[in-house]
Amino acid sequence: MAGDMQLTCSDCGQDFTFTAADQAFFQERGYSTPKRCKPCRQAKKADQGASGYRSAPQQGTPVICSGCGQPTTVPFEPRGDRPVYCRDCYTARKGNGGGRGRGR
Repeated sequence: MAGDMQLTCSDCGQDFTFTAADQAFFQERGYSTPKRCKPCRQAKKADQGASGYRSAPQQGTPVICSGCGQPTTVPFEPRGDRPVYCRDCYTARKGNGGGRGRGR
């Protein structure tokens, strides 16, 4: 097993020790060598939220609902070749099995 390694944090610039035990843990899990010290890793994780996704509100793309004609926003960029629905119209269509080719 390799010995302890001295690394430099890419965020704060401080040196930190990547212990042999940590190296074994990282290798066992398939993780790469850390670029940040433990406090900076924890701070980055806290900024992103526990699930790893940003906690900031999503930006939506303004569209006109193909069902009711009302303005709404969607969390994706529409391709233009398919209808886009507001939440209510989407839920209503989904509840009715509104998909194509279901052969009922």
